[in-house]
Amino acid sequence: MANCHDQFVDFNSTISLTDDRKKKLKKSRTNLRNLIRDDFKENHKDEIKPKFTSQGSSAMKTTINPIPRTVQEDGKDKTITKYDTDDGIYFIGPLDERKSVQTYHNWIWDAVDGYTGVPPVDKNTCVRTKFADGRHIDQPIYFIDEAEPDEPKLAHKKDGWVPSDPRAFSQWFNDQADENEQLRRFVKYLKAWSDYQNYSDGSKKMPTGFVMTIWAADNFCANTRDDVGFRDTLQKIYDQLNWRFECLRPTVPENEDVMDGYSYEQYFMDKLSAFLESAKQAVNETNPKNACHKWQKHLGSRFSCANAKDEDEGAKSYSSPAVVTSNAKSA
Repeated sequence: MANCHDQFVDFNSTISLTDDRKKKLKKSRTNLRNLIRDDFKENHKDEIKPKFTSQGSSAMKTTINPIPRTVQEDGKDKTITKYDTDDGIYFIGPLDERKSVQTYHNWIWDAVDGYTGVPPVDKNTCVRTKFADGRHIDQPIYFIDEAEPDEPKLAHKKDGWVPSDPRAFSQWFNDQADENEQLRRFVKYLKAWSDYQNYSDGSKKMPTGFVMTIWAADNFCANTRDDVGFRDTLQKIYDQLNWRFECLRPTVPENEDVMDGYSYEQYFMDKLSAFLESAKQAVNETNPKNACHKWQKHLGSRFSCANAKDEDEGAKSYSSPAVVTSNAKSA
């Protein structure tokens, strides 16, 4: 079998968020937190003060470098890279001191407005601060009734106060990934695959990184080789979805199908089927270069084949013919 493990390890380095981008996000996150703290000290002295928790892919160490996109700005093409982090804002106190969903959204929006020169976006699930280079920071807002500390509620503009605990989700994933770092790599491979499909074929949207994280964790197949383990993980994901197309949230609200309402089921299953078929062919190949190109077809040029050997790994060279004994075993 052709071995593309090294190509996958290099791919992981390529798609993992760079240290410079991590520092930018961390610095901006700290500045936004300070703006909100200062605003509450000045304008909401008698209100419950916010606390902050980094969450999402940053907390799980699965953030990737998305493929740069070209956008129009002031009539000119501009290349940006859309990467982000989530920073949860938590208000913890008695339920009778909780304000309305929109009030909290307004307070956070007012506090961060003006930080980047671009107005924040007040989304249903968070307040988003956007930056000129394409990155953004999402700040979802939660209230925790001090009488029920394990049941945070998300301030959702459309649906009201919704049970949600991203801290528990991060813990659920990290408990598994800390036992085998390969799981984090497989999540990043899936997210990079989705990113490349969205980039090369924007007609329909692939599932989110959150969904890919659940599918990878639920179907993870460890192996000393990333190419073999990833193929087996793809097979298990396909088998699961072919039986029932769903993605059940493992934490609050537990067993919610987060794929409910996704309208591109056949599109995604066709993409997954083609990816799985190429993965099988790649692992069964004897020429690493050919195998690498089968992976590259679905992961894009960032999956480099420059160092893949262009030779048949199944062929062995002998200086003299193998000696065969009378019992037909090689000597």
